[in-house]
Amino acid sequence: MATTVMAGAATISAFLGGGRLSSSSASSNSSSSSNNNNSPSCSMTQLAASSPARALTTPCSLLGGKGSSLYGTVMPSSAQTGGASQRVFSTSRKALTRAELGDSLEEFLSKATTDKNLARLLVCMGEALRTIAFKVRTASCSATACINTFGDEQLAVDLLADKLLFEALRHSHVCKYACSEELPELKDMGGPVEGGFSVAFDPLDGSSIVDTNFTVGTIFGVWPGDKLTGITGRDQVASAMGIYGPRTTYVIAINGFPGTHEFLLLDEGKWAHVKETTEIGEGKLFSPGNLRATFDNPQYEKLVNYYVSEKYTLRYTGGMVPDVNQIIVKEKGIFTNVISPTTKAKLRLLFEVAPLGLLIENAGGHSSDGKQSVLDKVVTNTDDRTQVAYGSKNEIIRFEETLYGTSRLAAELASASA
Repeated sequence: MATTVMAGAATISAFLGGGRLSSSSASSNSSSSSNNNNSPSCSMTQLAASSPARALTTPCSLLGGKGSSLYGTVMPSSAQTGGASQRVFSTSRKALTRAELGDSLEEFLSKATTDKNLARLLVCMGEALRTIAFKVRTASCSATACINTFGDEQLAVDLLADKLLFEALRHSHVCKYACSEELPELKDMGGPVEGGFSVAFDPLDGSSIVDTNFTVGTIFGVWPGDKLTGITGRDQVASAMGIYGPRTTYVIAINGFPGTHEFLLLDEGKWAHVKETTEIGEGKLFSPGNLRATFDNPQYEKLVNYYVSEKYTLRYTGGMVPDVNQIIVKEKGIFTNVISPTTKAKLRLLFEVAPLGLLIENAGGHSSDGKQSVLDKVVTNTDDRTQVAYGSKNEIIRFEETLYGTSRLAAELASASA
């Protein structure tokens, strides 16, 4: 086991280009002692507190250290904090090379982006997602909350996830600002503006259904620089979601690299590339959110009745992450969450809708607020909310035409065929 731990550390260290596994850290990792609370290493086993050894064998010793329960104080190398000439954010950038199924997360990122800071951030977020998955699995749930232990604190799992993600971003050293659905004010993470990123996230979407053992997840979007308002979803350099179900998966879209990519958390604690989605086709599968709106939105009622009369398969869990993820995995279907005069929008553009929009559109699907792609909506305030649909082209055309009489996608098709 010690050999596996040290080899994993060396691999991550070489990829991130910062920090190294010292002999004292290696010794600490291989030690069976549980009383050395001042150890300079920070393994995921320590973090998970009594997690199975096989589940979390990849350490973060090179990223961890005294003073941080997750990533420590390792600083990125000078190459990682380079000037604008090293930054590549253009959506027209060509893929470096095709990603292969079976690649590790680090191998995939080395092919998907030339930006080592972005790669570092996504690796660090992957470490946090892995820990959140364990904490969700081991949460003790009552009628009011699901609680787990983090350090000496007893925290609800959504607040625990929030804390872990902020800590991961802070110790990535490449994040300037971050905010979450739980704490929507921008927090300075200490990273650079030039060559750095700002991140918005929903720490645990579906936290109210953890107690019923339904699938829940984390959503986040990554924007270049130091702004999370006055931007659009199309400005994202990457977005992702972590899905905590029977399997734990990490689904990533990188702006400018084709496809949306799924990584599976293996028993040894590594992420393996298991699926690439580049096309969302047609298929009779629907996930209708906010059905209360059909009471006083006759157009939405008409749309739902169409799905039923045409014998669509209903696949709706009440969690946005699994319902949107199934469109990517099944490569078909439609997710809707529509407003009405008495049921206002509750989905937040910054934390949920825009990041999922990039995941869907990178996968070859489409998104809509009824009139435009959600990626074209400007985030004016962090609390901006919207209705949304994700799905195949024909399903989004039907959504827009049923609700508003016309579809910009249908108009584009007619113009192209003229």
